[in-house]
Amino acid sequence: MKAEALRQAKEAYTIEMECIREELEYFDDEQFSRAVEALANAPRIGAAGCGHSGIICQHFAHLMCCIERPARFISPAEAVHGATGFLQKGDVMVFASRGGKTKELLPIVDICKAKGVTIISVTENLESPLAQQADIVLKQHVNRETDKYNSQGTTSTTALCVIFHALQAALIEETGYRNEQFALIHPGGAVGERLNKK
Repeated sequence: MKAEALRQAKEAYTIEMECIREELEYFDDEQFSRAVEALANAPRIGAAGCGHSGIICQHFAHLMCCIERPARFISPAEAVHGATGFLQKGDVMVFASRGGKTKELLPIVDICKAKGVTIISVTENLESPLAQQADIVLKQHVNRETDKYNSQGTTSTTALCVIFHALQAALIEETGYRNEQFALIHPGGAVGERLNKK
């Protein structure tokens, strides 16, 4: 292995640790509280993003299901071909886009507004269309990506993931979700074995 390759690998840890530390400084108690309240009371939750953001939105939907908040990832391509029928008035739709200008997401915003769906946007750009049209905005912060060209979706996905993890942690407390409930729906794997050990 090249010495520079090893240095770059270790630098990735430093870059992402610094990003998370800095992101906490942008934490908005009021907006975050509103997001938790909306998610706690939503009959259904949708999530959409493109590329790496979309992959992390799939993770978010699974996190919500793990605490029994019915959720699904809605592919931006499928959303405008009927998949937004999943969403009804009173539901919540979470959009993730670092720049807040992802063109594939904007038509979905219009559908959500017409259906009375609460919109939560997670973005770095508070002046972007996704931020401006949202009911609730959670600020994403990215110092730089971990690759030397600052172009791969690495640190940005970690920053998004942390926000989603924080939402789940808060929702567990807000809704009174119990580990016994999780044991019932997660009998598989090492976690299921530990949770269901008599």
